[in-house]
Amino acid sequence: MPFSTAPTPLATPPQALAPQPPVTLLVVDDHTLFRRGLIALLGQDPGLLVVGEAGDAAEALRLAPQLLPQVILLDNHLPGVMGVDAIRGLREVAPASRVLMLTVSEDGQDLAAALRNGAQGYLLKTIEGDLLAEAIRRAARGEPVVSPELMGKLVAAFQSQGAPEVPPAMPVPPQVAPPDASAAVAQLSPREEDVLREIARGASNKEIARTLDIAETTVKIHVQHILRKLGLSSRVQAAVYASDRQRAE
Repeated sequence: MPFSTAPTPLATPPQALAPQPPVTLLVVDDHTLFRRGLIALLGQDPGLLVVGEAGDAAEALRLAPQLLPQVILLDNHLPGVMGVDAIRGLREVAPASRVLMLTVSEDGQDLAAALRNGAQGYLLKTIEGDLLAEAIRRAARGEPVVSPELMGKLVAAFQSQGAPEVPPAMPVPPQVAPPDASAAVAQLSPREEDVLREIARGASNKEIARTLDIAETTVKIHVQHILRKLGLSSRVQAAVYASDRQRAE
């Protein structure tokens, strides 16, 4: 019986057959030079795709429902309508889009207003390019992202009695410590204490892994253990808890 000598083709990995599509973006900033420079920077990342740009909130509100970007990168100081005031409108016309603030404003009230109005995160324009790209990807996945420098103001905003409501993306109850907080802290291992301190800084799992020289999967396990032991349900609650501890010590 004749037979073929042709080699059997190797199976193609599933990920090679279906590469992940890039995260689509609408960039909203009234400074043309900055906006174009930012678009050029983001264009260097194959995992990101800018599908539109706008110079003010009105233009963004017109483009968002047409383009349906996964992430709307929004400046705060826009002509006419401020960025924080445009968030609700953008979420109404493009409900599936995540709004990520990128601004120079370090004002705690702007931060609280943005999160209250439904922003997925709040970043400062001083952020490094690679960290911005990672933050955009995290926001597209529905993860809350805040510049580490602003974590203290975020905690203060949530603890302030003047905050009328808590952002749905970052639920934080008035009291995050379990009834027997000292017992819960005693259960944390030294490495979990290290991870908790990094969470309080606002670091991502990847950043924590780099700082502590451990695998990112190990960080995820530590985070799960910390939340379970402290009776918490989110990273932001853990950050608030750690901040309370530091002030009490």
